[in-house]
Amino acid sequence: MGLLEDLKAQAKKLQKTIALPEADDERTLRAAAGAAQLGLGPVVLLGERDKIAALAKAQNIDIGQATVRDPATDPERDDFIQQFYELRKAKGVTLDKAATLISDPMYFAAMMVKLGKADGYVSGAVHSTADTCRPALQIIKTAKGINTVSSFFIMILPPSSPYHKINDVLLYADSGLVINPSVEELADIAITTAASFKALLPNRTPNIAFLSFSTKGSAKHELIDKTVAATKRTQERAPELNIDGELQVDAALIEAIGQRKAPGSSVAGRANILIFPDLQAGNIAYKLTERLAGATAIGPVLQGLAKPVNDLSRGCKFEDIIDTIALTACQC
Repeated sequence: MGLLEDLKAQAKKLQKTIALPEADDERTLRAAAGAAQLGLGPVVLLGERDKIAALAKAQNIDIGQATVRDPATDPERDDFIQQFYELRKAKGVTLDKAATLISDPMYFAAMMVKLGKADGYVSGAVHSTADTCRPALQIIKTAKGINTVSSFFIMILPPSSPYHKINDVLLYADSGLVINPSVEELADIAITTAASFKALLPNRTPNIAFLSFSTKGSAKHELIDKTVAATKRTQERAPELNIDGELQVDAALIEAIGQRKAPGSSVAGRANILIFPDLQAGNIAYKLTERLAGATAIGPVLQGLAKPVNDLSRGCKFEDIIDTIALTACQC
């Protein structure tokens, strides 16, 4: 069974409630119906009830197993407004402004997650990444001990890859969000990616490589110094994790090269989490792996929030939304 099938099987067991705030989009309705058919857990569609019903009828989509909530008329609306006002009044939000924002399904979804009415939400088929993330940052906020919301890509390697037998799944971070992370932000990214790895691949051990163009002092530069410092800081904050750096990517992935360049390293030659020094490196690497190695790239998957939220591509298919619902449930 492949990773996506594993995630769906795990989601079926977890039965987490996932909110979908873009219920005025046909793909979202098809995803809700598909998720219900697969038994992935409760799905909540957010939007104007009549419009959702009319769209479902027009497209012949059965959303009977999903819950529909209208932020404009919901019985918990007033409570959500008050709670949001209390959260944001120090930032200048008035009750009137809170009422306006809670009418937005995106903000309503974030409040549902914050207050335990849903376990996570999935958006981005219609909205931008900024619109998806803004309510989460304002309402759900970051996980305890983490100050950085970041992202990762799941890279599923094809059997034709020479690395497939060693690790068929790699996590690349950050390849989609944080442009030029500081030492502390790199430590946050590594720690949260390890947690994501454990949630999505519970039967595997994360081996984390901090990547550079140098291995163990083979070159000297301030960019390398940042990677070395980030490795040390992560080891201080999370001594239970298996971490090493700085490593060149071949030393991180290929055992013979790792033994030669970094003898004694517990990560070299067996890394399954690659931490990139900046977004340029991470984004280039995931696209190269996808295009030249024929890998399947899933993401960017958001991490670092207190509760899971995930962003979709606006060009996504409804099947992609189903996959993201399952993945989000597994992050809960």
